[in-house]
Amino acid sequence: MTLNEKPIAHSERRSGAFYGRRKTQKLSPKQEALFETLLPRLKLDPTTPPPSNLDQVFAHSRVFLEIGFGGGEHLTHEARNNPDVGFIGVEPFINSMAKALSVIEQENLENIRLYDEDATGLLDWLPDDSIHRIDLLYPDPWHKKRHWKRRFLNPQNLDRFARILVPGGVLRFASDIETYVNWTLNHCDRHLEFNWTATVADDWRCPWENWPSTRYEKKAIREGRTPCYLLFKRQEQQ
Repeated sequence: MTLNEKPIAHSERRSGAFYGRRKTQKLSPKQEALFETLLPRLKLDPTTPPPSNLDQVFAHSRVFLEIGFGGGEHLTHEARNNPDVGFIGVEPFINSMAKALSVIEQENLENIRLYDEDATGLLDWLPDDSIHRIDLLYPDPWHKKRHWKRRFLNPQNLDRFARILVPGGVLRFASDIETYVNWTLNHCDRHLEFNWTATVADDWRCPWENWPSTRYEKKAIREGRTPCYLLFKRQEQQ
């Protein structure tokens, strides 16, 4: 299916990981301090026994997960405007994590927990039926065809998403790269647990309600690339 049819220590990237470089710019002393003080307080640790449910992590009835949050614009916006929801943000890129930590400290956002390594380790640690929404927003498209195997949206990770999403939970995907959009539609169409919810073109052309446009999205639009917003719903249990 395509849109033209129907609607820690700063470790090195491990072999086979879904992300690239960990760091490009030197951190400021304040940012370094946040890695020593704030991140350990907020970081989830998949090396510990997994919780039976996320009540042990959050005092919130709903938990949303964002994988690859970049500079944290969307993550912190959502946490700021939804204090009754717990948020888990995953970002292995050190400079991006530093930006998010600065905002979290400045605004005293208490409903965020973080993870700064490969998201698959966290996905395998989270309890069944524990997440209400997963956001995969502008993930690295790995443009070269020989690198497509590194795209985070793949059958194995869709299985992981289906396990941790509550029945009826949603997966939101945004990208400005047409090949990745069609790749995602094809993979989700083949997965028995996910249904694309679009019924009209605006369902994928228009961003979701209260969407804060990020710097990456604004750059894509300036350069003539059209963002696409896909929403998939996990099957309700029979």
